[in-house]
Amino acid sequence: MIPRPYDLVVTKWRALYQGRSYPVSVGRGGIGVKQGEGDGITPVGCWQIVGSGYRADRLRPLRTAFRHKPIAPHDIWSDDADDLAYNHQLAARHHPFSHERLFRADPLYDVFAILNFNWPIAVPGAGSAIFIHSWRKPRHPTEGCVAFAPEVLHHILETWQPWSRVIIKA
Repeated sequence: MIPRPYDLVVTKWRALYQGRSYPVSVGRGGIGVKQGEGDGITPVGCWQIVGSGYRADRLRPLRTAFRHKPIAPHDIWSDDADDLAYNHQLAARHHPFSHERLFRADPLYDVFAILNFNWPIAVPGAGSAIFIHSWRKPRHPTEGCVAFAPEVLHHILETWQPWSRVIIKA
């Protein structure tokens, strides 16, 4: 696959976007073919951003080319293969299946974008919640997501084009 200038190309140590290079964090399992839920692998491939969320109590909404909506304290993402809502966002105060809270105390998901990996029709156990979000610190591994410094993340999301792609290369 030949990247275009408006694509985000992610490798283990850097990401290229609009002619600039940025440090990036990827999964603790590296970049490769996903083995299953919880493997820590950032999935190699070509993905689309299908939406995003943000903490309205902490940030202003970004101007994006995709659906960008505020999240609330009860917003979660199902990561349990036994859940019929596996790899989807839900609003639930008490959910009987394993899930990840989107409204977090730390700033990781103050703003995040959702990739279409194993989505919208999810294969149970194949991997869930592959996001682009803020990092903990430079190059600190994620659980399989792609992470950037907050100002870089905001720049990417605000300049994203509908035809842009996220290309993750091993």
